Amino acid sequence: MRDNDAPRLPSSPGFWRSPLRGPRFTSVLGLVLLVGITVLFVTGLLSYAAYNPDLSPVNDMTPGKGILGFYLFAWPTDPYWLYRLTQGVHVTLGLTLVPVLLAKLWSVVPRLFALPPARSLAHALERISLLLLVGGALFQFVTGVLNVQLDYVFPGSFYPLHFYGAWVFFAAFVAHVALKAPIVVRNVRRMRGGAAEEKNDLVSPRPDPPTVSRRGALWLVGGGSLLLFGTNVGRSFDGPLRATAVLSPHGGAEPGGGPNGFQINKTAAYAGIDAAETADETWRLVVTGRSGTVRLGRADLLRLPLHSAALPIACVEGWSTSDQWWRGVRLRDLAALVGHEGEPPDVLVESLQRRGAFRHAALRANQVADPRSLLALYVNGEVLSPDHGHPARVIVPAAPGVLNTKWVARMTFGDR
Repeated sequence: MRDNDAPRLPSSPGFWRSPLRGPRFTSVLGLVLLVGITVLFVTGLLSYAAYNPDLSPVNDMTPGKGILGFYLFAWPTDPYWLYRLTQGVHVTLGLTLVPVLLAKLWSVVPRLFALPPARSLAHALERISLLLLVGGALFQFVTGVLNVQLDYVFPGSFYPLHFYGAWVFFAAFVAHVALKAPIVVRNVRRMRGGAAEEKNDLVSPRPDPPTVSRRGALWLVGGGSLLLFGTNVGRSFDGPLRATAVLSPHGGAEPGGGPNGFQINKTAAYAGIDAAETADETWRLVVTGRSGTVRLGRADLLRLPLHSAALPIACVEGWSTSDQWWRGVRLRDLAALVGHEGEPPDVLVESLQRRGAFRHAALRANQVADPRSLLALYVNGEVLSPDHGHPARVIVPAAPGVLNTKWVARMTFGDR
């Protein structure tokens, strides 16, 4: 066929000329995504569970979720680094898989344009699952990357968008795996046995001359994934390694120096916190429980027994700090002040912040009872800075950062 007779429509098999496309190349990428996306889905469910979504409406940003919001267990406080690990894996792995996902989509793009749209019921199901899979994958990865980069340009809240999108994507993913698993296994076995490649609609009938081998292309994809891993994973650590996270907003240098010089997600100025309302002369903590209400100034809190705990801060965007030394009043001791001696109940924590998500947060009884759960007044031997929640903030082992409420104004123990 002469060049001027070459097919001009994407629906024509001869339109796609790359010699790299083929069942083996696609199968290798598919196996990597099979493992990686399964881990992403599991760690995403764990992130959802970490918010204790059935505890209080203020903890759950996904209203009307129905059976999709199944909840299996109360989030534990041990190990104290649990959320730091699961969410760090979720975000870092998601970024690392971006080149693999793009290569996989490129490898199967001829099928998106194939005609007729459906040759049989099984083929129709495959095409539908493929469209949902491609659309869902792009939606989940794009919104996830934008959230990590703090670019909230998508309509609505990230939490319900990512939550519902995950279920649509994973349902299509499971259907696609069920339909394609036998083919992938057969292709991998043929590769290991040295058999010739099986021909299918991904193989161009008139390929261009190769400029790189398939093995070289896979190395290129792997190198891209390694590059994204190396330029993002450092935000889960403090010290020199954080400086390697050049593609992450929470990478690079620490914000300032001294005991308060570690990462934050929201400044006091951004939250609209007025210095006058956090001054020792004006700020009061209102604590309510079974026996009534008490109002405590900073001096009153300092007269209570103070305890210390070494705990990290870990955020939904995947960044975290190393352990910081917090010192303050145990939450269970505050519960005892208002009639909850022994086994403390759940607590609703309210911030001076007046707008934005998670200005209120609920903590479960097991979190309140943990001796490391504090209303912190100091960090690393110094009074909390305004950006770290002065005059007082909550710190709880293994809890997502947004549940460690800053600028605490009120705590209500028991029925709310």
